[in-house]
Amino acid sequence: MTETVSPASGEPGGLRERKKARTRATIRQEALRLFREQGYQATTVEQIAAAAEVSPSTFFRYFPTKEDVVLQDDMELMLVEALEQQPRELGMVAAIRASMQTVSASLSEEQWDRLRQTAELGMTVPEIRARAMDDFSRTVTMMAEAMAKRTGLSADDLRVRTASGAIFGAIMAATAPWDTYKGGQINANLFQRVDEALAVLQESLRL
Repeated sequence: MTETVSPASGEPGGLRERKKARTRATIRQEALRLFREQGYQATTVEQIAAAAEVSPSTFFRYFPTKEDVVLQDDMELMLVEALEQQPRELGMVAAIRASMQTVSASLSEEQWDRLRQTAELGMTVPEIRARAMDDFSRTVTMMAEAMAKRTGLSADDLRVRTASGAIFGAIMAATAPWDTYKGGQINANLFQRVDEALAVLQESLRL
């Protein structure tokens, strides 16, 4: 099968997307390195862009804010992809639990290290915590769309959005209080705690 070629760029669509993915990954990698070395507040967008060898305007095309470098990770996409593979006969919460177990088991040590850093930043840096709450609606919508595909309901169906909000509410409850996460405590045990919270929810939620 041949790849679609963009008339404007002359590049195959797949190649263009891979280039964009590499640029995004490089920006994020350099940002996290700088956060480790000099602290989140001391790191500027200009420094991140220079380290990634892109312009500040390019940075903002991939990440609307500096906080988004931390918040926009691959975990959501991995979870959605794992959810799509779950048997249709599983209830929604059971399917989410199975998906999270799949994702947890598939993470490489490098991915665990990145998750530990981004999770700790998200839980301990006030600016990121505030931005995460602002981002909650987008996260609920993303999961509602994935749930709609499984159930055949609309992503705007109140049952779907309520279920999505309840699932993420359970995850937030399981990971609080945020200020206790220091020194690399983000590990498989946290996934286990989230699974236990979802098990409580599964007893009462039917979708």
